[in-house]
Amino acid sequence: MGENHIGYQIKMLNHMISRRVMCISLKNGMDQVTLMHGWIIAWLYENQDKDIFQKDLETQFHITRSTVTNIMKLMEKKGYIKRVSVDYDARLKKLVLTEKALKIQKQNFQDVQTMVEQQLVKDVPDEEVRIFLQVLHKMKENLETEGGCETEVCQKTGKEQDRQND
Repeated sequence: MGENHIGYQIKMLNHMISRRVMCISLKNGMDQVTLMHGWIIAWLYENQDKDIFQKDLETQFHITRSTVTNIMKLMEKKGYIKRVSVDYDARLKKLVLTEKALKIQKQNFQDVQTMVEQQLVKDVPDEEVRIFLQVLHKMKENLETEGGCETEVCQKTGKEQDRQND
């Protein structure tokens, strides 16, 4: 099942990548951090000079508000982030990396991602990688521009799916 289904193959590849990242992280003595947490830590690290809020993560990672809320709760519980009030709006809480998250970043989580990336493209010619990335971008654009998910049922289903993917 799924051998010729693009979505299924992408989902399986995603699982394989996540497992490999966790395995390499553990072998290198790093805290067991999920791929999504690693990406978020890296992105927050790269944007430390800005006030980053939950809404920014929704936009950056194309995930729903409820999914980001769940991820933030878990990252806060694991001690990777803290939410800090901003002077100009008491309702807003910016996301700030903790020392624990900075340590993960310094332990070169980026290097782990690079190692996995190298394994992914091993023996794949540069031109095929370039074409593959072009096709992926087109597929993402197709899903973003098609619409049709404005109904409450579609949005609820999408949120439930996001929770299953965490």
